[in-house]
Amino acid sequence: MSRRTIHRAARIFDGQDWHSDAALLVDGDTVAAIVRRDASAAGAEEIDHGASILVPGFVDLQVNGGGGVMLNDRQDVETIRTICAAHARFGTTALLPTLITDTPEITRRTVEAGIAAAKASVPGFAGLHLEGPHLSLARKGAHDPKLIRPMEGADEALLVEARRALPALLTTVAPESVSAGQVRRLSAAGVVVSLGHTEASSTTAHAYAEAGARMATHLFNAMSQIGNREPGLAGAAIATGELSAGIIADGFHVHPETMRIALAAKQGPGRILLVTDAMATIGTDMTSFTLNGRTIRRDGGRLTLEDGTLAGADLDMISAVRFVHRELGLDLSEALRMASLYPAQAMGLERHGRLGAGSRADFVTLSEELEVGGVWVGGQRYHA
Repeated sequence: MSRRTIHRAARIFDGQDWHSDAALLVDGDTVAAIVRRDASAAGAEEIDHGASILVPGFVDLQVNGGGGVMLNDRQDVETIRTICAAHARFGTTALLPTLITDTPEITRRTVEAGIAAAKASVPGFAGLHLEGPHLSLARKGAHDPKLIRPMEGADEALLVEARRALPALLTTVAPESVSAGQVRRLSAAGVVVSLGHTEASSTTAHAYAEAGARMATHLFNAMSQIGNREPGLAGAAIATGELSAGIIADGFHVHPETMRIALAAKQGPGRILLVTDAMATIGTDMTSFTLNGRTIRRDGGRLTLEDGTLAGADLDMISAVRFVHRELGLDLSEALRMASLYPAQAMGLERHGRLGAGSRADFVTLSEELEVGGVWVGGQRYHA
């Protein structure tokens, strides 16, 4: 018989609406219902969160590392477990560990590690994100140019095979290295294709969206920009309703005014969603680390290569929520949706990003100052 709990809180956000003086009834790893705060629940353990608010756990689709480790450095279940645990402290209850452009062998080992993590039911593991290696050299960012290459038949087959065994699979590609036909076949196989690290025109971006691409990777970064006669991928991602777009809300990657413009202009149903693009530094005091043999330095909230190129982000999800709420003036409900509901919808993770009958019992308690209090993953309290 599964464990039943009832969580009473001042307010509960279900992903769409707020419920005042409410309680969350949980059966095992599943939400049974949202009820009145004073409702009785026979046989259920009662947990009262006082004045805290209770919100869906955050869903992060781009997490390169955390807890002192990077997926590029070690591809095994324990690395994935460490990354998931590091981000759970900051309210992220589902994430996609992300491999930055690397060799075919490391890519394959990453897929094998992801499959093993899924079989082991690692808390917080929701699938994989393979960012590259099929990108544009012109928009390489921090990716090693020596490892960037066109997608071949074996690469496509690996992705299709991986998707069959993983709960979810996201891949970032550039039209310079991947054909529309390949995108069409990957999409048909259930792989979520995101366009990024590319100089693609808006016309090309629209064509790839028609072929099945569903996202744009870290909006405005490492992509063709909006110009007076050419909107680029950035413009297409905002104007094309079918594309969701991740954005790094740390105040360094995208100017707040640019973020406001994008949020005001974005067409649905594709949404702008928060991603951290986090590196190994999250949850640690480390000041530097290496990626593909290159040193990345941490200073003042920024991570950079020796030449000053931004290299991922020193960002956790609750900090991103606070940034868009406080710095951009975004309504808290929308800030929370950007961190939970929208990324879950973009990946087709139907039980994540919301709280209601049948959803995963992944949730976070927050203070009025938006500090993380407690984190529950699959109905179980996370302990650091």
